[in-house]
Amino acid sequence: MADEIEQSIASNNPQDIKGAAVKFTPPLLFVILILVGVGLNYLWPIGMGVPESFQPIGIAITLFGVTVVILVNAVFKRAGTAIEPWKPTTQLITTGLYRWSRNPIYTGFCLFNIGIGVAVNSLWIVLTAIPGAILVYHIAIKKEESYLEEKFGEEYLEYKRRVRRWL
Repeated sequence: MADEIEQSIASNNPQDIKGAAVKFTPPLLFVILILVGVGLNYLWPIGMGVPESFQPIGIAITLFGVTVVILVNAVFKRAGTAIEPWKPTTQLITTGLYRWSRNPIYTGFCLFNIGIGVAVNSLWIVLTAIPGAILVYHIAIKKEESYLEEKFGEEYLEYKRRVRRWL
């Protein structure tokens, strides 16, 4: 079905066969940053000074981030459009979590990193959410927003005026 959608889009608009043309998968960016945080924590451990009893809070934050990603994925599947930023988008999604954030999935990835850091009491891992947010903006969000503005025009611009990028 996804191939049929892509072919249909390509036949209607040959310029739209690559979507936002994001070349690096954003989830991998956050995984790499967690590994960098683990490495930094190994070389120079910096805890957050929270008691071990906070570990369940970190796990809850991590699970919340994962839940956000799963919910957003389900919305994309129901809408019949690609979640991958290198594939064409067939429709603008402005419901569900997208009512409050233009990038709920990237917010979920940041929460994942923060939650892992809290769960293992590593300030380094918590801090990886900051370069993660900055890098995902430059690697994906800028391209995605430009693509969506070009594809959906005023409808997307109105959505941008109404909804914040993160929260």
